[in-house]
Amino acid sequence: MFWCKIFQTTHEVVAAICDEKLIEKVLDKKDRKIKISRNFYGGQLIDEKMAVKVMRNSTIGNLIGEDAIEMADRNGFISKENVILIDEIPHAQFVKLK
Repeated sequence: MFWCKIFQTTHEVVAAICDEKLIEKVLDKKDRKIKISRNFYGGQLIDEKMAVKVMRNSTIGNLIGEDAIEMADRNGFISKENVILIDEIPHAQFVKLK
């Protein structure tokens, strides 16, 4: 399961998706620090099928967690070589160009 929150602007649909177990965790490694906050990621708890649907309908994706990254890679939204690690947790973003 994944936490997912969708933000809509005039021209973009942003999906923030994280592994369920990571919500409210703080990751800290040297120059990279991130809080996986409920405010940003915690809109709705969804399964993989819904997460893929959300990413298909999004123009920007912000993904964190092993399961989220694996799912996004399997479905062609990201490439593994563009994944960074923050405190050993994988993080990636995607942007769809029009």
